[in-house]
Amino acid sequence: MRGIIKALVRFIFFAVPLVLIAAGAGYVWMARSLPPVSGSMTLTGLAGPVTISRDQNGVPHITGSSVNDVFTGLGFAHAQDRLWQMEVSRMAAQGRLSEMFGDPTVDSDIWLRSMAIHEASQASYEALPEAGKEALRAYAAGVNAWIEREGRAFAAKWPPEFVILGHEPELWQPADTVGAVKMMSVSLGANSQFEMYRLGFARIGLTSEEINDLLPPGPGDNPPPLPDIARLLELDNGPLKIADGGSQADMGPLRLDEDVRRGASNNWVLAGERTTTGQPIVANDPHLSLSAPSIWYLAHLRVSDDGGTHNLVGATLAGAPFVLLGRNDHVAWGFTNTASDVQDIFVEKVNPDNADEYLTPDGWKEFGSKRETIKVSGGDAVEFTRRWTRHGPVLPSSYRNIGSYLPEGTVASLQWVALARDDTTVLSGIDLWSDTTVAEFQAKMAAYVTPMQSMVAADKAGNIGMIAPGRVPIRHPDNRVMGRAPVPGWDAVYDWQGMIPFAGLPREINPAIGAIGTANAKIVGPDYPYFLTFDWQEPWRQDRVKDLVVENRQAQSPEMSRDVQADVFSPAFAVVGPKMIGLVEGKKDVDPRMIALLKEWDYRMVRDSAAPLVFLAWFRESMIGIFEDDLGPTFKPWFRARGVVMDNVLSGRTSRNWCDDRTTTGEENCADVLAMALSRAVVDLEERFGNEPGEWRWGAAHLSAGEHAPFSNVPVLKRIFDVQVESAGGPFTLDRGVTPLSNAKTPYINVSGSSFRGIYDFADLNNSTFITTTGQSGNVFSRHYRDFAVPWSNVESIRIPTDPALYEETIAGTWQLVPG
Repeated sequence: MRGIIKALVRFIFFAVPLVLIAAGAGYVWMARSLPPVSGSMTLTGLAGPVTISRDQNGVPHITGSSVNDVFTGLGFAHAQDRLWQMEVSRMAAQGRLSEMFGDPTVDSDIWLRSMAIHEASQASYEALPEAGKEALRAYAAGVNAWIEREGRAFAAKWPPEFVILGHEPELWQPADTVGAVKMMSVSLGANSQFEMYRLGFARIGLTSEEINDLLPPGPGDNPPPLPDIARLLELDNGPLKIADGGSQADMGPLRLDEDVRRGASNNWVLAGERTTTGQPIVANDPHLSLSAPSIWYLAHLRVSDDGGTHNLVGATLAGAPFVLLGRNDHVAWGFTNTASDVQDIFVEKVNPDNADEYLTPDGWKEFGSKRETIKVSGGDAVEFTRRWTRHGPVLPSSYRNIGSYLPEGTVASLQWVALARDDTTVLSGIDLWSDTTVAEFQAKMAAYVTPMQSMVAADKAGNIGMIAPGRVPIRHPDNRVMGRAPVPGWDAVYDWQGMIPFAGLPREINPAIGAIGTANAKIVGPDYPYFLTFDWQEPWRQDRVKDLVVENRQAQSPEMSRDVQADVFSPAFAVVGPKMIGLVEGKKDVDPRMIALLKEWDYRMVRDSAAPLVFLAWFRESMIGIFEDDLGPTFKPWFRARGVVMDNVLSGRTSRNWCDDRTTTGEENCADVLAMALSRAVVDLEERFGNEPGEWRWGAAHLSAGEHAPFSNVPVLKRIFDVQVESAGGPFTLDRGVTPLSNAKTPYINVSGSSFRGIYDFADLNNSTFITTTGQSGNVFSRHYRDFAVPWSNVESIRIPTDPALYEETIAGTWQLVPG
């Protein structure tokens, strides 16, 4: 025994230090995957030297003698700081995620492969003019220069994700940039979700009037009555059985199609006569899924040649060589998602005598098809046959459980502008250097295809304007569905009739009011001749921008725009809240402490208050209590904070009494349902946050998700790679913070919010401000991985001047790219 103890002591004495030394060495080896702050490299193809000087915030100032040289420098900087993010984007566009992530992303890959995004990207690249191709090749050369470099001694060559997953990046191809831009359409495309809601509701037997209760038209819209979708599509009327594991909304680490994370945004522009300085102001904060790292990468691009000096500065997309949100020397711009209806689902009848054919207006026609193989890390390859029709790709039956809704002998295909094979959107981004007026900026958008955006802009001459470029299909006058639900693919009346001409797209310049603001609600008036969509976002934020900015006649400053971006007043809850309180106040079994708390609340969703948490928990339980019994398996996909729907129900503006519980014999009223919902909400909050309501805080529950792909799904790594901070706001505030109410585990976390904030001050463009959600680096070992998170939460920002005299003293390191 004594010998065993001695041996054990020797083992501990020698082995434990060795393990610790090995762990420390591994940490150092991994940490040295960070690029050196300074260095040099020789690149073929450069016309002159390129410098990449990063300031104390990690923002690169990239200078060269030609536009393409600067694009090479940006590709180099993107690869240094965001290589993993770029690799995930590229592999997603190609439908190859499972090669890295294994089984959890097989459904994602099947859907992405079925959409043939990569093929469309390659075809679109080939359709570009030579100048456009050269720009993308120059950018790819910079990316690949970093990928092909020799590694440093005792250092991982790639960021930690590559090492942990045993994956190596492939060389970047010019068409991969087109794919990265198309993946933005995947994130922002929304119409098919509304079509699927209505299909599901029709399948469970709801009438067109009841469907309108659940998806009401926006203010100013008067759509034609929705046809009987069940009859139109010959849907079954028996019990609805949902296939296990078939929800497209949970497709592995990327959650590519989760409705609650859909993009939204705010933007506005003020003419000089409306500001304190007499010069225009542009403000923009796009709302996207909160990821780690942020989707955006800040950069300053500078070209100095015989024609002078030209600057671009703002938010870039890792994988693309342009500033999507920002300014040049004369014009500034900001985007919001227009959410136009650019997707239609067609139900296709399969020939019962030949499964390779489907029905068209001209008879049976053969499906296009191709056999696909998905390689799966750690598992067997998955083979499937993707098919397509005259409308577009056939959707997998697992897509939003569509196979459970459709009648036997049918499939669904998707027609979508984003799948165009002549997509020239990248040209609009490449050529923003020379615009000097709003009119020139708007004209450049003729090449823009997808995703449609409402773009506000201003110029140094004092002009302001808005344009919403992108391809939008024209529907046949006899098409009464008008994009709201799937339609028969065999009936030509539902075929697209061309696209809205560029000259017919929404546009204005120098309006008399001197201001323009958009926030994803309806942007056109009753006289606009074309159809864009009937599924606008609820108007609460749009109305708030109108009140605080567009119609606020007080002279406004950049600081006031910042205050508006930080606004956490919830107009929807301010309308619905008093009605809910009035219905339950004084009822037995209603906690009087909660009523007192909510009656004192000013409907501002601040971090240090319990009231926002209590009210949203009550709102959540109320929606469950009112709608779940009626909607059954179609409830969860539709379930999110719906202010207009709730207000209509409580105000009696619906086709039926939704508060009645159909599982009981009596008829309930809304007061009963709300009272029970408040009791359930309090119990739920006590289980999550303790029995002391005085200690509950909205900020503690409403952490920014900051999810890393894929390590947010690995508990041991989640705490290292995710970037979470307390956040204010809610689903209807300008400082937006969308909560996934259907997620029983984390219903109050902030999964989608302001991914970037920019304010451009034409009194001095060098005083323009910027911020993203995490930091510049995508490498978790970098001090710039999460250093923007707290300032972002506090609605603070940084400046990125384009004058070297203002930024040179802040430079922390410089890379030189030398022609070879």
